[in-house]
Amino acid sequence: MPVFYLPDDDYRVFPRPERAEPSGLVAVSADLHEDRTLLGYANGMFPWFEDGGHYFWFTPDPRFVLFPKDLRIHKSMRSIFNQGKFRYSLDTCFGAVIQACAAVPRNEPGPDSTWINEQFIATYTRLHERGLAHSVEVWEGEQLVGGLYGIAIGKIFFGESMFALLPNASKAGFITLVHALEKSGFWLVDCQVETPHLVSLGAHGIRRSEFYDYLSKNAYEKTLVGKWRFGEQGLEIGP
Repeated sequence: MPVFYLPDDDYRVFPRPERAEPSGLVAVSADLHEDRTLLGYANGMFPWFEDGGHYFWFTPDPRFVLFPKDLRIHKSMRSIFNQGKFRYSLDTCFGAVIQACAAVPRNEPGPDSTWINEQFIATYTRLHERGLAHSVEVWEGEQLVGGLYGIAIGKIFFGESMFALLPNASKAGFITLVHALEKSGFWLVDCQVETPHLVSLGAHGIRRSEFYDYLSKNAYEKTLVGKWRFGEQGLEIGP
């Protein structure tokens, strides 16, 4: 079945997930407008990489997710938290986080390469400015040593990428975020595809149809829009 080409003049149009290839590839677009990107996530599809001016959209089966109740914190990570090794913040330097994620070396061109190019950075930065994309920052003293970013829609956080300049820095940031998401009533973190890093934290695959069941319910949930910060009761909107 030919890959669906997203129309240039209507950001609302997305194919049925059943059209996806075994790799999860489901559509191609000529742009990465922030409205198209946001609607793509709401429809269970995410842009993975760009090639030749085209953006490739995926909806894999199984879908890799983390339910907050399944979060695993190993002994080595508990020690890091007990020592107070890192400090954590939200949405204080989104640009630095996404640039650091883009700088993470990859092996080959394609979905495993450094796929966060300037257009990806521009699109997610605009979503951040609209209070929809968020960053977690991990600090050692005054140095940014790890972090991650993603998009929040309703009760689902769609994780995008992470980086670490020190061992376990990104894991610590992810764990801190998941705790706050759970307190704020989030159902799950969309991790997209399997990685050993996320498996170690308790993420696992679910059927794509099950993931879409969550998306259907999520359409009725209110999104926490704005600049986030960590609070005693979970996530708060900051100044």
